Amino acid sequence: MSHKRIPKRKAAVAVGGVAALGAAAFLLPMANASQDDAAGATAPRTLKSASDASGLAAQLQGLLGQAFAGSYYDSGKQQLVVNVINGDSNTVVQAQKAGAVVRQVRNSNSALAAVAGTLKSKATIPGTAWAVDPKTNKVVVTADSTVTGSRWDTLESTVKGLGSDMATLKKSSGTFKPLVSGGDAIFSQVADGTVRCSLGFNVTASDGSPAFLTAGHCGVAAKDWSDSETGQPIATVDQAQFPGNGDFSLVKYDDATTQAPSEVNIGNGQTVAINQAVDATVGETVFRMGSTTGLHDGQVTGLDATVNFQSETDPNGVDTVTGLIQTDVCAEAGDSGGSLFTQDGGAVGMTSGGSGDCTSGGETFFQPVTTALQATGATLGDAGAGAGDAGATADPSATAGDQNGAGDQAGGDQIGGADPSAAAGDQNGTGDGTGTGDQSGTGADDGSAAGDGSSSH
Repeated sequence: MSHKRIPKRKAAVAVGGVAALGAAAFLLPMANASQDDAAGATAPRTLKSASDASGLAAQLQGLLGQAFAGSYYDSGKQQLVVNVINGDSNTVVQAQKAGAVVRQVRNSNSALAAVAGTLKSKATIPGTAWAVDPKTNKVVVTADSTVTGSRWDTLESTVKGLGSDMATLKKSSGTFKPLVSGGDAIFSQVADGTVRCSLGFNVTASDGSPAFLTAGHCGVAAKDWSDSETGQPIATVDQAQFPGNGDFSLVKYDDATTQAPSEVNIGNGQTVAINQAVDATVGETVFRMGSTTGLHDGQVTGLDATVNFQSETDPNGVDTVTGLIQTDVCAEAGDSGGSLFTQDGGAVGMTSGGSGDCTSGGETFFQPVTTALQATGATLGDAGAGAGDAGATADPSATAGDQNGAGDQAGGDQIGGADPSAAAGDQNGTGDGTGTGDQSGTGADDGSAAGDGSSSH
């Protein structure tokens, strides 16, 4: 099979439509400790970036050990709140000196993990999900609109049996499903037609070759990927995980000279440099880009989430995925694989699936980038070009929610080649025949099986 050659060309990261971050400094987790902190005062630190909160949370988890029961970021006060169990005065003082707000709670991490274990054994039902919510110190269980009748009765009784102090149950109006393509479009030709997904973040594979991360259900669906619907393959799946412990794929560019800068290509000559992979923190603001709905923001609401998707290959089966990030960022069919990132350039995750839409809201789940990198052996960073050479840096908060899809970004000579002449807010619908949005097929808007020779993930 011949492969499309792309010497000296840059492969754009799958995100679009943000506007001016300027020269915002990237703050290291402990870089802005105040003089009062150094003097031993217990006043909480002001944490101005998501990376600060994530770094402090990781530090305190190691410091407090089993007394640590989760944490979350209070964005209004710009403070990290840390849950502590069996908190003697020394434990509390340690956390306070580090700059956190300390809250004593009842449920330990191990107790909440046991709750998740019970749900797994008794309530692995398609259309359900659960995650730990450190704000309530409980496991929040969500059921989508398909969970009715005896399945709802089973789920409700299981949650009730866990106790109201350990778990809560809520209903979602949408349907949990792996969402279709997002960000910069990539395509693959399979026996049943065209599969469409999205590039997530450019990375360097363990052997030094240029590669990118995308959703695992994309890598399972097809092996060879192109940057246009009818183009020759330019990248090949190296590793893929779905379902199970994650939803991620590592895809290597076929041309080893491909320049794959560590940045988010946002069109209109602007980019957001991706500085590092960061762990999500509950309560932090994050930005998500997808080719259907454009740029949207929201908050992380849960970690280590388990989602039970209806199997796309077995009508009576369930595809369970664990270890995901739960958010209230909206997404729709067409947004899968798109990048989840922070305002200061931290790579957080890739879109896995969810329910709802960008009119009524809903839940969306993301594969953590840090976990995907560890599993694949890849590193976030340039594989052949300096980050930031594609244009001005941008601020996602300036335009989040103003876009209505990627428009004509899906084609072109780059991976999902964003049209640099297009204004961020002028991108609407499906553009130039990419088939996004109104495609039927596996994982499409209605979750129906492929029937028109095309499918999206």
